[in-house]
Amino acid sequence: MNLPIRMRRQLILNIEFLSLLVTMFCTCVVVNAQSTRCFLKPDQLTNVPELFGVRLGMTPQEVKTLLPLVQFGRADPFGEMKTSFNPHFDPRVEKTAFPDVRTISLDFLDGKLVTLWIGYEATFKWPKLDQFVANFSKSLNVPADWPVKRNGRELTCDGFSLFASMIGGGPGIRITDETAQGVIVARRQEAVDAEDKEVTGDIRTKSYYTADCEARDQVPQASRITFKNKDEAEKAGYTLSKDCP
Repeated sequence: MNLPIRMRRQLILNIEFLSLLVTMFCTCVVVNAQSTRCFLKPDQLTNVPELFGVRLGMTPQEVKTLLPLVQFGRADPFGEMKTSFNPHFDPRVEKTAFPDVRTISLDFLDGKLVTLWIGYEATFKWPKLDQFVANFSKSLNVPADWPVKRNGRELTCDGFSLFASMIGGGPGIRITDETAQGVIVARRQEAVDAEDKEVTGDIRTKSYYTADCEARDQVPQASRITFKNKDEAEKAGYTLSKDCP
């Protein structure tokens, strides 16, 4: 198609202008992405007063020296142990020791702190979310641009994340070891997979039942024996129950 010279020139100008806009947009996206990148590791976070000296990787005993009233229980089968205490509501707590703090929650994995969450009162010195993020960024020496996520703002660093949100009228911050979270998820999935493979044997009939076989529920507890999988059950002389599809 032959276009008049004037129209061709205008078309070229339009294309060039569009290309410029695309380039500017891409540049802004790249600059914004770079500004939110955080290369710090958990042990490189600044020890700020607002966290009371608590850091990821601490043992329960190390935490207890800083928070003497925290009580610890047993770890679950996956190695997790969770605990918390409420300075605002606990009459044993000297209020000046934890000013404007409502709750401190701690999650441990294999004896190491992997999540720290602190919820502050509405009277905290940085009561608004934007103000809270801006000031915590300065204190922790991390980028100030935390992308919006769910009902708060989150910054991802090297192996851990920082999440700020408003709860009960006050701000809160959660510091999470993301590598540890991956370990927890993997362990839970392994447990589910193992449970799916397990079969239940009936010592009276020498039959076994798979996890998805409804007839398994009819086997009395006193007559049950558990095998890791079908092969183990069959090596022990058990055969698949006729009641299982």
